[in-house]
Amino acid sequence: MNFEFIENILPLVLALLLAMAVPTALILLSALLGPRKDNETKLSPYECGIQTQAIPGDARHRFNVKFYLVAMCFLVFDVEVVFLFPWAVLFQKMAWGGFLSMLGFLGVLAFGWFYLWKRGALEWE
Repeated sequence: MNFEFIENILPLVLALLLAMAVPTALILLSALLGPRKDNETKLSPYECGIQTQAIPGDARHRFNVKFYLVAMCFLVFDVEVVFLFPWAVLFQKMAWGGFLSMLGFLGVLAFGWFYLWKRGALEWE
């Protein structure tokens, strides 16, 4: 039997089992222990503090465009910040070249944030 293969694959299998077991257990526990009373308030649509006057099921309800702008800005910055993790893991191997390239990346990120700030995209009225 090849113990090196088992030694290499066992952490992956355990992580996958744990990643499937925890959410499954939490969903089952919430289904078993959670309240089951549905009422009109709980079943009504709610979108970020905007009380809707539209007919339920009507897709032609208008939202303020600021809602979408803030959501898009959040997604852009969130995806860009995800690139910081691989850089942090390999920081010592990349030396000064990696550090300077990340400074350039953070400069672009800071420029985008500054641009949105000056344009007023981050202000909510």
